[in-house]
Amino acid sequence: MSSPRRVSLLTLGCARNEVDSEELAGRLAAGGWELSGDPESSDVVVVNTCGFVESAKKDSVDTLLAAADTGAKVVAVGCMAERYGAELAESLPEADAVLGFDHYPDLAERLGEIVAGHKVASHTPADRRTLLPITPVERPAAVADVTVPGHGGWGPRVLRTRLDSSPVAALKIASGCDRRCSFCAIPSFRGSFVSRHPDEILAEAAWLAGHGVKELFLVSENSTSYGKDLRREHGDISGTRALERLLPRLAEVEGIARVRVSYLQPAETRPDLVRVIATTPGVADYFDLSFQHSSETVLRRMRRFGSTDSFLALIEQIRGFAPAAGIRTNVIVGFPGETEADVDELERFLTGARLDAVGVFGYSDEDGTEAEGFDGKLDEEVIAKRVARVSALVEELTAQRAEERIGDLVDVLVEDTEDEVSGRAAHQAPEVDGACVLIDVDDVEVGRIVRCRVVDSEGVDLIVRPDADR
Repeated sequence: MSSPRRVSLLTLGCARNEVDSEELAGRLAAGGWELSGDPESSDVVVVNTCGFVESAKKDSVDTLLAAADTGAKVVAVGCMAERYGAELAESLPEADAVLGFDHYPDLAERLGEIVAGHKVASHTPADRRTLLPITPVERPAAVADVTVPGHGGWGPRVLRTRLDSSPVAALKIASGCDRRCSFCAIPSFRGSFVSRHPDEILAEAAWLAGHGVKELFLVSENSTSYGKDLRREHGDISGTRALERLLPRLAEVEGIARVRVSYLQPAETRPDLVRVIATTPGVADYFDLSFQHSSETVLRRMRRFGSTDSFLALIEQIRGFAPAAGIRTNVIVGFPGETEADVDELERFLTGARLDAVGVFGYSDEDGTEAEGFDGKLDEEVIAKRVARVSALVEELTAQRAEERIGDLVDVLVEDTEDEVSGRAAHQAPEVDGACVLIDVDDVEVGRIVRCRVVDSEGVDLIVRPDADR
């Protein structure tokens, strides 16, 4: 009897890629492959690449090269593979194949061909926005003929295999994006915005709960657009209110202790959505808002909307419902045409906003984007100085915000008990935000929610002690 074929999956990039990898793991397991955590003993190493920014692309290439050193066959999938396809294959002969999203349904068979020594043609990139109708409500009928990772239409069957035992798991609610931000290439390779049906999302949530998950981390390219392409069915889904209806239902899934929403667009964040996130039991009062900048001039060149004052008003609205709500964002510094006055305006916003976490990124050209052709490009040295300037301010402000939480009660989801007991409170998302370190605690297991009092802070991290009154 021949030994089973073994495959390792390596994932780079965001939580959406993590979901895609677990979908691929489910497909491969169903296709007869044995999943392995050891690339050295695998027949194939599949690298789920990230193609968002230049540093992520470099990490993806480095991972592919390291995988090739194992002696296994190496296959690139994911965003970078989808975006560059045959071009990547030509420049990286160490990869045995570069496969796009359209290969996902038959990936088990394609890997079998590669192991057998057959050549599988590399993916040919195309603008995936052209694959679905322009009108959102016409997309559900057409999506069955288009491969959209995470949208298998599996009904009661969940085609997913967990790749770790973490008590938190990402759950995809939509894919793609209809926005046309001038700096972003994601819509061209992720495609137009498509929502998953709530019944499919709820089925996967229940499946995750059955596999020990306590926190659901809802991901998409733009969660505030969820449902705009879904027709009203039995009164439970429709347009701009779909996410507000979905969140309480997810929070009621047996075994789930916390539901967290990510990737909110400020211009689309409605008062009712703010209220539901801030006040629904079981939903984290956490707002991951993609501000990107606050100068009106820069935002218009980015093809985005808003201003310092409108963003501060949104934050005031959030804290009116939940004063301790967690709020995070990312900002881009050094965008073409950005002036010193624009940076001053961004700093005015950050100072007034009192955010819990801020990612600061220096602008760089992305292939095929509108901004790539803009005038007013800044020297790399100027961009680096502005990144350092804004980062220093952010470090100070977020540390102050954490310090303000001393004395508060927080519910901490325990995630690690090895060297120290640590986890996250409701205002802290996995990977990107700070953490809570528990002291004076014994015999606590991963996955438990512990009510704690904040006794100190270190940067954005909190030092917490189990509350004696609980």
